[in-house]
Parts: sequence; structure tokens; C-alpha cells
Amino acid sequence: MEERDSSGRIAAFPGRSGDIDMYTQSRPADRGQRLKIILVAIAALIVAGVVWAVMRDPAPAAADGTQTPVAPLELAAVDVARAEPRVLTRVLPLSGSIAPVVQATVKAKVSGEVEAVTVREGQDVKAGAVIARIDTRNLQAQYERELAAVDKARADLELATLNRDKNRTLLEQKYISQNTYETTESAYAGSVASLKLAEAQARLAKISLEDAVVRAPFDGTISRRLVEPGEKVSPDTSIVTLVDLRQMLLSAAVPAVEIPSVEVGQVAKFRVGGFGDRVFEGKVQRINPIAEDGSRAISVYVAVANEDRALKGGMFAQGSLQLTFTEPVLSVPQRALRYEAGAPFVYTLQDGKIARKPVALGMQVEGEGFAEVRSGLSAGERVIVADIGDRKPGSEAKVVDAEGSR
Repeated sequence: MEERDSSGRIAAFPGRSGDIDMYTQSRPADRGQRLKIILVAIAALIVAGVVWAVMRDPAPAAADGTQTPVAPLELAAVDVARAEPRVLTRVLPLSGSIAPVVQATVKAKVSGEVEAVTVREGQDVKAGAVIARIDTRNLQAQYERELAAVDKARADLELATLNRDKNRTLLEQKYISQNTYETTESAYAGSVASLKLAEAQARLAKISLEDAVVRAPFDGTISRRLVEPGEKVSPDTSIVTLVDLRQMLLSAAVPAVEIPSVEVGQVAKFRVGGFGDRVFEGKVQRINPIAEDGSRAISVYVAVANEDRALKGGMFAQGSLQLTFTEPVLSVPQRALRYEAGAPFVYTLQDGKIARKPVALGMQVEGEGFAEVRSGLSAGERVIVADIGDRKPGSEAKVVDAEGSR
């Protein structure tokens, strides 16, 4: 219900006027706050735009708004090489196992019980050094028996000689017949033969006695010990395996189609696992006259000097065989080659600018550092062998001498 005051006017509803006053007083403050938020957002957008522009084009701009030019790439004379004909050595990939040239299995020559084995695997021995000893009691008795037989045969010969001389005198005096003398002469000849037989048997017994001591046949290294003391051995029983590591042989299989290019005396260079970058060298010594069944490859044997005995038997080698020299072919240093997705290319220097040219490669000679270029370049073109960094094709470049002039 409306209330009226004493003058007849309608009185305001209690509390409404105060609320309206408060609302009208708070609106200007809210507007100022919103204005501040809008200004801050605009400032943030301006800062972000400036940062984006700087990051997009970090190169400093000149006062007139143009970009500062990039200085040409300076190259030394050694950083550039010319593509030109060169005589390259054709090489053939080579791989195979290495084995000692001289190796032997030392065997027993007599039967008996092994008394001692004086060597172990990896031990070096000299020619004639004692390797093992076999029981010699039986052999010693046989030798002494043969010596006694020699003494008896020698005594029989002396008696036969005496009878022959005596009967010769009686024959001259006509006291005995010719047949009697001839019988005496025959007995003498038999005694001479018996003595020779006894001496030969004594020598055999002595040889057997000496063979009971097993000796190294040459200077080398023990690779296997095959018997132990107390074992019973017979003739041809293996005692040890002995190898000489000073001369090794690389056996490698070569395709039959390449054999006409392989000759005795050609140089082979190879590496062996575990020796890092060390390169070993050898020469072709022999060529097998028959191809291997199945593979149709032919074995080539390369002699390798190994005075320091670094190489061991059974090691695997990988390398190349240097074949005959080729005719001059267009080539560039291997340092000039670059690869992208397996495709080779080179950077050239043309009219003061860097150019990129894909190339087709032929033979590459690792030791000489050159690669044959079959297409993509012409003789006389300059290729860049140095690292050009982040420079792109089309960038300017120049060659300067030691004084810095072009």
C-alpha cells in the first residue's frame, strides 16, 4: 500500500531510494576497471607482434629499411681442387682368414709311457728344444742288447778271418783242397755280413732311444698340448701343435671373373678387428688353379710378414687387392663428395658463386683419396673440398691467397 505524508504526497517505498543511489554510485568504477583491462590486452598484443616480427627476421635492418648484405665466403687455395684426369689403381675387395705358413703337429715316434711334457700353450720354443720325454727303459735295454750282438758278430768275424788266413797258407802248401778253403772263405763273408747287420740294428735301437725325447722341429709357439704325463702313447700319437707366426698367409676367395686381373706379386692391404686403424700389407703368393664347388670362387693366397707376431691364426681380415693401373679418368678428391639420401653431389665454384651438382661415381681408391666421376662434371671445373657451413647454392664465394687477395 502506498503511504501518503501529511502534505498528501506519496512517500517512497522504504529502502528503494538508498539502493538506487548505491547502484548509480558504483557504475563509474566498473567502467574504469573494464577500460584498464582493455588497455592492458592491447599493450600485450602490441608486444607480441613486435617479438614475432623480430624472431621472423633476426637480421638487423639498415636505417633505410634494406637488409645488410652477407660477405662472400672466403676460401683458401687448398679448399678448392680441380676435376681432372688421373691414373687410379683399380682395387678388388678382399676378405678371408689368416693362418701361419709353417705349422706342424709333433707326433711320437716310439711307444711308451709319457714321463714329462715340458711346454704349455702359448709358450715359445726354439728348434731342438725338449717338448716331451717318453719312458726309455725298454728302449735302453734293446739298445744294449744290440750292442752285445755287435760285439759277438765282431768276435765271430775275427775268428773267421783267422781261419781264412790259416787255410790260405795251407792251400798254398797243398795241405788242404780248394773246396775246404772256399768253405772257410764263405764263413768269413758270412761273419762280415753278420757284423754289418748287428751294427745296423744297434743304430736303429739308438735312434729309437733318442726319439723317446721329443724335440721341437723349428722355432715357434705351442698352440695345443695334446698329451699329459702318464699317458700311454704309440708311434704317430700327437704330442703338441707348433706354429711359426713370423710368416702368415691370408686365404681369400675371389670371383672367377676377376682372376684374369690378379697376378702374383700384387699388393693387398687389409685391416683386422681389434687393431684399430692399423693397416697390414701382403703380396699375392699363389693362386689356386681350381674354383671352389658351389661358390665358383677361386682362392688367392697372400703372404703377410708378421715379425712382431701381432697377427694370430684364425683371425679375419678385410681389405682390398690393388690390381693393374687404369687409363686416366676424370676424378675429384673424395673430400669433395657430399651425400644426401645416398646420392652423391659436389659443390663447385662458378662465376664467384657456389653451385651444387649431382655426380655419378665410378671407382674409388681409398689409399689415394680420389674418386672417379663418370658424369656430372667436366675437366677443369673447381670443386670445393672444405666445409661451407650453412651457405647455400647461389651464395657468393671467392678464393684468396695467403695475403688475402683474390
